[in-house]
Amino acid sequence: MPWSDIESLFRAAGGEISEGRGSRVRVKLNGRFAVFHRPHPERVTDKGAVKSVRKFLEEAGVTE
Repeated sequence: MPWSDIESLFRAAGGEISEGRGSRVRVKLNGRFAVFHRPHPERVTDKGAVKSVRKFLEEAGVTE
């Protein structure tokens, strides 16, 4: 899954995204905070990171 799609999902759900140090990306959504690492040099997110994103979305109250 391309990282840009994940960022679009955060924004569509009302999330705020800010740049951290290096490849870190901070996300605030529904009062919850998380830090993710933007994949590089490739732009495809690995399965482990997608699982972390899913868990964060669930904890923030974003459901299907």
